[in-house]
Parts: sequence; structure tokens; C-alpha cells
Amino acid sequence: MATDNDPETEVFEITDFTTASEWERFMAKVEEVISDWKLTGDSVPAKPLEKGEYTNGSWGEKSQDINFADFKFHITHYFLKQTCEDYDGKDKLEEDTLPVAMQDLLCMNNDFPPRAHCLVRWYGLREFLVITPGTNCEAIISESKCNLLLSSISISLGNSGCKVPMFVQIQQKWRRMYVGECQGLGVRTDFEIVQVRKVPSQYNHLSGLLDIFKSKIGCTLFPLPPITIAIRFTYILQDWQQYSWPQQPPDFDTLFGGEVGGVEFGKLPFGACEEPISELHLATTWHHLTEGIVVDNDVYSDLDPLQAPHWSVRVRTADNPQCLFGDFLTEFFKLCCRKESSEEILGRLAEEDGKENSDISSALSKLTEPAATVPMTKLSVSNMMHTARKHIRRHRRTDESPLNTDVLNSVLLYLFPDAAVEKSSDHIKNDTTPPSPQQEKQEKQAESNLFIQLKSAPSDSLTYRLALCVCLVNYNYGGLRAVAHLWQEFVLELRYRWENNYLIYGLAGGAPDLHSCLLHQKLQMLNCCVERKRARDEGRKVLDGSKDKENKSSARDVSQGKSSDSWSDSEEEFFECLSEQGESDFSHTDGEKDSSKRKAEGRLHAFNNMTLLNSSEALYVPVTQEPAPMTEDLLEEQSEVLAKLGTSAEGTHLRARMQSACLLSDMESFKAANPGCVLEDFVRWYSPRDYVEEEVIDEKGNSTVRGELSPRMRIPGNMWEEAWQTARVAPARRQRRLFDDTTEAEKVLHYLAMLKPADLARHLLPCMLHAAILKLKEEESAEDVPSVRKMIQQTTLQASKLLQSPCHDYSKLEDSINQLMTMETIITRARSLKAKFAVAEEDKAVDTEEMEKFVRSLLEEPEVVVNGAGKGAAGSIIHRLFINAQRLADSSRDEAALLAPAEEDLDLEKKPAGGRVKVPDFPPPAGREVLLRCVVPRPAPYSKALPQRLFCVLMKDEFRLAGAFSSDISFF
Repeated sequence: MATDNDPETEVFEITDFTTASEWERFMAKVEEVISDWKLTGDSVPAKPLEKGEYTNGSWGEKSQDINFADFKFHITHYFLKQTCEDYDGKDKLEEDTLPVAMQDLLCMNNDFPPRAHCLVRWYGLREFLVITPGTNCEAIISESKCNLLLSSISISLGNSGCKVPMFVQIQQKWRRMYVGECQGLGVRTDFEIVQVRKVPSQYNHLSGLLDIFKSKIGCTLFPLPPITIAIRFTYILQDWQQYSWPQQPPDFDTLFGGEVGGVEFGKLPFGACEEPISELHLATTWHHLTEGIVVDNDVYSDLDPLQAPHWSVRVRTADNPQCLFGDFLTEFFKLCCRKESSEEILGRLAEEDGKENSDISSALSKLTEPAATVPMTKLSVSNMMHTARKHIRRHRRTDESPLNTDVLNSVLLYLFPDAAVEKSSDHIKNDTTPPSPQQEKQEKQAESNLFIQLKSAPSDSLTYRLALCVCLVNYNYGGLRAVAHLWQEFVLELRYRWENNYLIYGLAGGAPDLHSCLLHQKLQMLNCCVERKRARDEGRKVLDGSKDKENKSSARDVSQGKSSDSWSDSEEEFFECLSEQGESDFSHTDGEKDSSKRKAEGRLHAFNNMTLLNSSEALYVPVTQEPAPMTEDLLEEQSEVLAKLGTSAEGTHLRARMQSACLLSDMESFKAANPGCVLEDFVRWYSPRDYVEEEVIDEKGNSTVRGELSPRMRIPGNMWEEAWQTARVAPARRQRRLFDDTTEAEKVLHYLAMLKPADLARHLLPCMLHAAILKLKEEESAEDVPSVRKMIQQTTLQASKLLQSPCHDYSKLEDSINQLMTMETIITRARSLKAKFAVAEEDKAVDTEEMEKFVRSLLEEPEVVVNGAGKGAAGSIIHRLFINAQRLADSSRDEAALLAPAEEDLDLEKKPAGGRVKVPDFPPPAGREVLLRCVVPRPAPYSKALPQRLFCVLMKDEFRLAGAFSSDISFF
């Protein structure tokens, strides 16, 4: 058992009464935050506030979490960022200088700021602290908790010496109830607030509010110091029936559906389907009034909005108004996310017994049969498909067709306008000729680089028009099934053109443009195949014509023999000689003499007056095959194949042989055009840098030019020497084709036929974004909205980065589409406001530029001052808008008022109709705000005179009083 002197027993029984409570820890944390933010002690002298600085200035915000036991709070510091460089602080701090917050209570330069924190609007503060409950914490409702928090901040302000006012949010958050305090040297301001649902009848006017203010300050001085009054009435205009939004009507001559917005093929619709401006708020303000100047009680009021010296306007926009442009883009983007194939959408064709179906299934095999029992003219794939299509249509009801026949024909005619006339060769050539230099210059200025940035297609191309048609068909004419139907018909039209040698309208000639989207490259590749096929046919006709001149009888036999072979696309003009024939006819062992006696073939023109090294014959440039055009997916496949060969010697040699196919063809053409030539002759033409010439002085002293191959060409077994030994003597027309247009065309057509509608939409998405940006630029230039102009540049840059990558990020592309839709909404708002504030042509006194600037400011600024108030140009228009709305609201009383011109309504004040109740020009104000200020001693007549302020809000469902009452606490 422990004795009384045992030290362990004494320590166990000691109780520590100095342990801090949760309340003390909370206050200590608040003081710590105030100290960390350097808000303690005397601050720098306040810089005078400029007019409108609360609205146009920049506000800062700092926040930190604090806890009261297990209850979480946020403490936030709001402050106006001011530069103190121009303010030298001549008014030095004195002992009796009031805190900055108390000085701000009397400042009149920033009454009723349109965009600021509610405490800034109520009390005019430039800096303050707010303690609010945590996100998921319950509101501070009980009076005891409110008093505990208020006393906590009061002690914290006193201990830290902070002169920045501090507030605590109480009650439910939607009520916006804040109580707080500000302490200075011997002075204190209490911030109090009252909020109820209904306005008491005795306080529904200025006189009643003055009574509240006077009773609260409790000043017994007589006469009472003057009370400064500022009043703001807000009127809301919601009825726009006589000034509807300016949406273009449809063109019924070009439309089938008559959709609003002027939808037609090749043009994206634009505009809102509903009014984008929901409300117009007119704020009429009276500044710097005194109690004796204005009368406002339950019987009479001097506060006529037309007589208010200050008018300001703001507009409230509709939330997500339905817009045609945005709807089209949204539905098109949804199409990209579908997974159904065309076969699943349109349904499998019913298998029927009969020759027609068998023709379809075995079309390609029949084409390759050596002895065909069917006439050759009926064995093309396009004829098979057209026959099948007719057969299908006979068994398909009209109402089952996804696309109406008239609509389908109109779309195809828009895509292929050359189909309306005879497809002659001359006509096709005219269609594919490049645009005039003036058109090219305009296109370069407008959007030459845009399609390259977006990797889409030129705006005059078939791919671009196809994107517009798919978007239109998807939205207006049947959705996914209609798109699948259109694509099926489109591919059939391409096959028909390929097999009948018709160039595809709307595609530039030449190799595929790798700057464009893959679908555009595929269509260009198909056009290249048609061009090569037509060139072969023309070459064959020229060859047959020359043979006719030499021997007409033999030419007839040849033409008869080739008539049945003309359908074979693989061996018409370019063919591969048999090995035995090549060895017998083009033996490489023949002597130079025999070789030089061969007849030259395939000459283009002499080359720079050069002669062959081993003879005096001129060196001719041969007719060569053009290199095979390739799309980006083919280039990628080729690079993958070459990369898989590895780095071994065998792989390297095989890779070199694969890449030298064009070189071998050119060597064969060169040998045919230059009998008796050697490798050095070919290098002199093909790669002049690999033939080195130098002057050499012979034995007689004469300088001669001697040439030899470069060192890399003299390496034993190099690829050039090996290819030269392998190359036969064969002109280009007798060689195997480097570019097999038949195979490549079938590959393209198969690729297109297998595309799902979603894949098609993904391929066309860059073109749709391209068209959307061009449409926005066009609409923005008409409305002149600078904010939209900047957004277009940013969105174009963002979309170009996304579309250049091989794998598109569709979530980010959706963000870009949403930005485009936002721009459309902004433009429609501007258009709507311009229509409502339009200036009459006969009214020459109104400055149109000033009015356009006013409308532009309504979109970009939170609130716009109306120059001249109700007597200015904009004020007169606003007044007329309210008059018309009032007349429509009163139409049940007097229907004739609906037809009364707005100009006559302006004179109704002077000449009211006999016995008719005069309709007021403005509705009752939706909100009234009254600001009362004065400087009086409080709480005793001999106390220091301090600022007092009361902000009153009177609305239909709310009555709020926010007061700041200062007291001298030196002796109280």
C-alpha cells in the first residue's frame, strides 16, 4: 500500500485545469488564420474607391478549413485587389481613424454593383472574412449556437487586433443570412440582418423604411442629421411577342419538309427555335436623395421610372435554348457512337430462287470465266448491282424505304450534279478543271489552311458535300437507317462511275492529298484509278490508229481480236511478257552492235542535247510509268511490312528490291528508248550527281572530259547494277503496271461498302467541324461579336490538335462541339437583341453605331448604362418595349389596344381615352432596393459620430433588411 509521501500517488491525483476547451481551440485557430493572412494590427491607409471599381475590378479570395470540435467550417477572405502605387497615403493613420470597412459604409461610388458578393452589395465592403459551415454540415439554426459563434469571432477580432469585418453564415444557406462584427479603436460596427417571406404593409414604402432606420439608430438629436437615400427599382420585361427572334423562314421551293431555319442541301441551318433572350431587366436608380426631396408612402409616390436620372439594363438569357445548328451537330456526333452495320440496319436481303440472285452472288466469278455464256456487256458488277436493286425494289413496299425516292434523288443530284447532263469526256474534263485564279485567291484567304489544320477536305469537294448531306439526312429524313440507305446508294454510284470510266465530280486530280481525311483520300484514289483507266483506253486508241495507217487490213484483225478483250482491265495496255519470250526477244547477251540496231520505242524527247556514251545517238527521255499513288493507310501498311523484314542482310536486300520496283521500270523504259545504252547513260539522266565528270589532259596535251560513276555506284553487287542487269528492254506500255488501278479500285470500293454508318460519321466528323466553323465565321461576320471571334480561334486550334492525331479523343471532340453550340447561342442572342433594338430607317437622329455598341455591351457586360436614361435613343426603345408588353397584358380589357401603334402609346399620358382606364407604361417593379445612410453619435448624444447604414430589399416573396450600426464603445 502506498504512503502519503509516495510521489506517484500525488501525480495521479493532480487535475490539470489549464486544458483548453474546444471553444478556446476554435478561437485560437481563427486567430492563427488571421495572423497567417497578415490581417492583424493597423492596415495601410485606404485608397479611395473609384466609381464602378467593385464591378470592373478584380477580386481575390483565400480559404482555409477550421474545426469546432467535430464540426467543419470554412473561413474565407474576400478582398478587392487594388494597386497602391499611385496612392501615397498622405492621410496618415491617426489614433481616432476609423477602420476601412466603416469608411466604406458611407462611400457612394459603388451603390448597387451588378456583379459582386451579396455582402459587398449590402454593405459596400472592399474586404471581409466569412465563416461558413462545411459542405456536408448542417446549418447553424439554433440561437445559442449563433450567439456562441458571434461571441467567438468578437473575441478573436479583439485578441488579434484585426480591423477587417468578420461574418458568420447562419440559418439555411438559401436564405443568405450573415451576422458579423467589425472592431476598431474604441468603435464597433454590428452587422445585422432580417429576412422574411412577405413585406409588411407598413414598410412597403420609403417612409416606413425611414421609420425603421430612425428607430434603430436611436438618435435623440434635433434636428436629426440628414439621411442620404439611394433607391433602385427593377422592372422585368418578359413578353416578346411583338419583337420575336429573327429566324429565317424556310425556302419552300427547295425544301420537302419545310423545316424552320431554311434547311437545304449544302447549307447548315442556323438559329434558335425559341426566344434566346428570356427577360430584360430595367433598373431605374435615384442617387443622392435626401428625406425632404422625395415622397414615397402608401398614398403617393414621386418615384416615376421615366423621371429617374439613371437607367441601366441587363438581359437574362434562356437556359440552353434549342438551336438548329447545335441540334444537327449533336445528332451527327451521336451517329459516331452507333455500332450497327448497314446490313443490320437495312436487313438481310431475302434469299430467293432465281437467276437474278445467282447473278449477284457469282458476279465476279462470271467476269473471270474464259468462256462466258452471258453477253459481256451484262457482266459488270454495276450492272449486276443495278439489276439486283431493281429486283429488291419490286419486293419492297414504298413505305419501308428509309429514304424517300425524291429526297434520295435530290441528294444524289446535289452530290453528283454532272449526272443531270450527258457524261461526255469533255464535260467531265470541264468539271474537274481547277477553279479560276480569283476563286483560288478567295479560298486561300477564307479557309485554305483551315481544312489542312482540321485534316478534313476542301469546302468545294465531294467529301465536304457528303458530310453536309449525311448530317441533313440523319436529322431530317430518317436518322440511322436513312444514312445507311444513302451510303449504300452512294457506293453504288461510285462503282457505276468506275466501271463506265466517269470521273468522280468534285475531286481534284492527282494523287491523294495526305493533308485531307482518309475518306477523301480514298475517293481521290478511286478517281486516280478512273484517270489511269481512261488514259490506257485513249493510249490504246492512239496505238490502234497508228497501226491502221500502217496496215489497215491487219489492224482490222487486231481490233476484232481485242474487242472481246477490252473488258479485261488487267492486261489492256500494260502487260508482262512471258519469260521465254523475254529471253528470246530481249536477250542481254546480244552484242552492243545488235543492241544498237533495235528499234527505239517509248521516246518522249531528247535530254539536254546529250548523246550516248558508246554511240553518237542522242539520249532520249523515255515514257515512264507514274509512281503508284497511295493513301495514308496504305503507306502505314507498307512501312509496317518493311519494318517487319528486320535488319538482317537478307531482309535488307529484300526491302531494297521491294523499294526498287519503280527504278526497275524506269530502267526498262530507258533501255527501250535508247538502244545500245549502258548503266552510265541511265545514271546521267536519272541521278546526275552519281556521275562524276572531270577534265583530263591526254598524251597530246588536249583536255578532254572523262566521266565515271560515283563510288557508291561502283560498289560490287549494288542495287542499281543488279537492277540494270535484270531490267529487260520493254517500253512502259508493255510493262507490268506499277499501279494496278483495277485492283486498287476494287479495294477502295470494298472498303467503302464495308463501312458502318458510325465509321462513315467518324470519317466525316472533321468535315462537319470544318463546315461548322465556316458557318460560325459567316454568321459572326454578319453580327460582329468579338467574343465569338476569339472563341472560334481557340476552338479551331483545339480541334486541329485533336484531329491531327491518329486516334481521335471523342470526349474532347464533344467538348469542341459544345463550344461551337455555345457560339451559336451567343450569335442568336446578339441577333435577337439587334432585332429588338433596331433603329427605324426614318429616324436619322439615332446613331446606329452607338446602338450597335449598346447591344454588344448587353452580351458582354453584366449591366449596361442607358445613356440619357428614359429620354435617350435606347431608353425610348426600351420604353416602347414595355408599353407594347403592357398593352398585350391588358388585351382582355381592350382588344383594340393590340393594334395601337407604339408611337401613339407614348402620348396616352397626355390624352387618355374618355372613360377608359389608363394602362401604365411600366408594370409594378419586380424588386425595390433602398439604401439609407447617415452619420450620428451612438449610443449617446455625446458619443463619437459614426456611420450607420441600412440596405432594404423589397420583392414579391422576400423582405430583407441588412443593417450596419456603429457604436462608440470607449465608455460603454
